[in-house]
Amino acid sequence: MRRGHARLVVVQVLVVALFATLVARLWYVQVVDGEEYQARAASNATRQVVVQPQRGLVVDAMGRPLVTNRSTWVVTVDRSRLTRLDADEQADVLGRLASLVDLKYDALLDRIKLCGEEGAPEPPACWNGSPYEPVPVAQDVPRDVALTLSERAEEFPAVAAQQRYVRAYPSPEGVNAAQLLGYVSPITADEYAAARESDDDTRSAASMVGRAGIERGYDADLRGVPGTTGKAVDSRGRVIAEGAAIDPEAGKTLVTSIDARVQALAESQLEKAIKKARTTHDDVTGRDYEATAGAVVVLDPNDGRVIAAASNPTYDPEVWVDGISDRKLKELYDDGSGTPLLSRATQAQLAPGSTWKPFVAAGALEDRWDTGSRLDCSSGLQVGTRWFKNYESASYGSIGFDQALSVSCDTFFYRIAYAAWMDQGGADADEGVHDPLVEMARAFGFGARTGFDVPGEAAGRLGDRPWRQDYWDANKDRYCKIAEKPEKVDSAYLRLFAREFCADGYVYRAGDAVNFSIGQGETLVTPLQLAVAYGALSNGGTLYEPRAAKAVLDADGRVVREIAPKKAGRVPVSKSHLRYIDRALLDTAKSGTMAWKMGGFPLGEVKIRSKTGTAEVTGRQTTGWVASYDENYVVVMMMEQAGTGSGSSGDAVRAIWEGLYGVKDGKVRRDEALMPKARPPKGLPRVAVDGRVLAPRTATKGDGR
Repeated sequence: MRRGHARLVVVQVLVVALFATLVARLWYVQVVDGEEYQARAASNATRQVVVQPQRGLVVDAMGRPLVTNRSTWVVTVDRSRLTRLDADEQADVLGRLASLVDLKYDALLDRIKLCGEEGAPEPPACWNGSPYEPVPVAQDVPRDVALTLSERAEEFPAVAAQQRYVRAYPSPEGVNAAQLLGYVSPITADEYAAARESDDDTRSAASMVGRAGIERGYDADLRGVPGTTGKAVDSRGRVIAEGAAIDPEAGKTLVTSIDARVQALAESQLEKAIKKARTTHDDVTGRDYEATAGAVVVLDPNDGRVIAAASNPTYDPEVWVDGISDRKLKELYDDGSGTPLLSRATQAQLAPGSTWKPFVAAGALEDRWDTGSRLDCSSGLQVGTRWFKNYESASYGSIGFDQALSVSCDTFFYRIAYAAWMDQGGADADEGVHDPLVEMARAFGFGARTGFDVPGEAAGRLGDRPWRQDYWDANKDRYCKIAEKPEKVDSAYLRLFAREFCADGYVYRAGDAVNFSIGQGETLVTPLQLAVAYGALSNGGTLYEPRAAKAVLDADGRVVREIAPKKAGRVPVSKSHLRYIDRALLDTAKSGTMAWKMGGFPLGEVKIRSKTGTAEVTGRQTTGWVASYDENYVVVMMMEQAGTGSGSSGDAVRAIWEGLYGVKDGKVRRDEALMPKARPPKGLPRVAVDGRVLAPRTATKGDGR
């Protein structure tokens, strides 16, 4: 008995001790650490819902809005509220909603599923945002649909119609500029994950991201910073109260160097020229020119600012606003519709034809030739086994560089290039041999991107010895296989080409050299590259990286950042040689290949220098070029499959110059000029936003309206 009694006492003591320990621990947790645990509990019960900011505006150099935002009705489904309903009620609500917004029930269901959960479709069809954030299921819905949802809220629990902002394109002066401005689309799951890993607070699961053009190049400035609203939730994740809010920060305004009136003129003249070319007969093919595409670039040669950049075919930028359809996206990339998504101004790579000759002349004059050199401009020249003829077999006798440029004599430049090729060792020369013509072209920026602040530009290429070797290395296996088994190929031309290419396709022949000298063969440039190079001819030898943006402004119109011009370097051409080439190109408009398009134009007052080019393309009609400049502007126009340079583009280029200076009836009327000064405005504009005028601190008087 005593032993049992003792055990009972021990048990009682242990129970009392354990109870005392529990009481002490509860007191410690509730009193000593109570505030900390309350904070943790509150944190665990609070979910942050992202509020999207308004994206920043894009305006032209005078403050005209190129890209703004417009209010639209968006239908959303609140997942946390939807889960409070039973399964049948959820199905009824979603069924009624699908019918109202003209969506299939399954498609609506997919849109509110979280990416990664069981049964969810692949992004972007699923929702990759917060489960506590209302999910947009229909955008740009009619106002009467939004009113229906508001008035019949009891029939649509967890559904709301909200006003949000989407991109809008006011088209001042009728501007399109779709390829230049670019577009936005929803952030991808991978981009969102990367933003979270890098602690990027400017991107959320519902952010819109710049995908092309200016929208992409200046996305970080334009997108703003999302805000948040706190939502208190219970243990089942249901919202029980609203919490503290942080307002979103709107994106900044981007002021560009684009002038809407010049941009509109460039676009309209390009379209007009294309339509006209399609009714013009091609004597070579015996049919009308196809005139499939074209581009215009207008820039300031003194700082590289891009004033206009037009591309055709183009498209309506509104197609991206509500989410582009697969059919429409296919059209934008389709060759049959002219691939309108392609910016011909910066991405089209084409042989430059005779617009190339000033740079060849510069290379020759800085090498072994001088301004007194004279060569025969014969109707043709025998190079190896091939007869290279002059355009239309014209012959001008013994001429100098100046006349060779103004009348665009091919055989003159053939002789220059052939002599250089022979001096270098001909076909046996090493690929790294000094080539003054190629090196001068590279010094003018060809064969590399210009550094344009709008992403996506092409680099072009120089069809020189290194390129020939690299191309052969990359393709010899393919063509050697064809050469080994020619019976498997139907094309006789391909069989012959494969045999010759396999044997010595790496050899840089005399024909390659003479073709290079007139902008034919394997050399390709973009219209922007050509404009930048002609800008260096205009300003005395300085290459600039072209810029489309001038400044970034905050919501109060203060200048956050000015985007200054950037020099890319100087071309290795003496001032005397630059002046010589400049005078020769002045004669092109007076008495050379552009003269028949410039009759009656006041060339004595507006001294336009120009060079035309007609590039032959295997299997296609010719590409026409006109490159022109004075001390204030560079205007370059290109048209694919449209005939000669002056024939296809001459009238349009003249019309652009007339607009720039207000030329009417052969007289300069500066009060009617598109640009407010002889030079583009250097100050920043007064920008009109939602009826308010944002006056940058550095704006100059009179430059903003």
